[in-house]
Amino acid sequence: MDNQKQSRPIAGVGWMIVTGLMFVGVTAVVKHVGNGVPAAQAAFLRYLLGIVFLIPMIKPILDAHLTKRQITLFAFRGIVHTIAVILWFFAMARIPIAEVTAMNYLSPVYVSIGAALFLGERLPPRRLAAVVVALIGALIILRPGVKEIEPGHIAMLGTAVCFAIGYLIAKQLSGEVSAPVIVGMLSITVTIGLAPAAIAVWVTPTLPHLGWLFLVACFATAGHYAMTLAFAAAPLTVTQPVTFLQLVWAVLLGAVVFGEGVDGWVIFGGAVIMASVSFITWREAVARRQITPPVTATKV
Repeated sequence: MDNQKQSRPIAGVGWMIVTGLMFVGVTAVVKHVGNGVPAAQAAFLRYLLGIVFLIPMIKPILDAHLTKRQITLFAFRGIVHTIAVILWFFAMARIPIAEVTAMNYLSPVYVSIGAALFLGERLPPRRLAAVVVALIGALIILRPGVKEIEPGHIAMLGTAVCFAIGYLIAKQLSGEVSAPVIVGMLSITVTIGLAPAAIAVWVTPTLPHLGWLFLVACFATAGHYAMTLAFAAAPLTVTQPVTFLQLVWAVLLGAVVFGEGVDGWVIFGGAVIMASVSFITWREAVARRQITPPVTATKV
């Protein structure tokens, strides 16, 4: 029994490594598609092609008998997540993979701020200091005045904020409906939300583009499933620091596959943000408040 308990953190770390690899796979494919398909259309096709994974969630959604308030919250979450996904696809085509990955670490920090402002959560001095440190990490990555800030960087800042808003709404709903309902409703609302934006910029996709975007849906679904297994095996305080490996994979991928230079400042800034997120997660675990999501929970 003791050995079994000791093996659970190892299993959690292992599944979180798999999670990171799956999400880096998402990043690689979206980067490969690049500007071949407009960002809004690529995002829409990713969700549309992934509808097949919704089939097991249909019955729980119907059985939930959602109230008007719950439907309104799901709709609003779908809107902000739609904006986040479009911005993420936009950023992926314009800035290096490592920078997208590092800046995505900001979402849990924004969640801590939002939880304090809108959910009445306390923001003790140590956690507030961690938030400030994370924002300093973002400045290290962006280095305004030292290097040019691209539209993709602005898009990623918006992505992180929108993902944080969506998570806070999900947190409100998590005590009312089951996880399959939350995941299923997100996929449905985002697919509907992306449709008008996709139609506005529509170009006829090639069969290879459709195949690549279906692969994105497969990687994303596998990543979320592996993440669920990681959470079941070990607490966030064990699995959260492992998400920093995603930045390592992203740097290697960008350098080896896409010929992107390795920017030490981006790695350093990402490490600063990840250290801050890990500290916030640890403090919340000590206080038995699990408000801050793992970084991977904010993925597309």
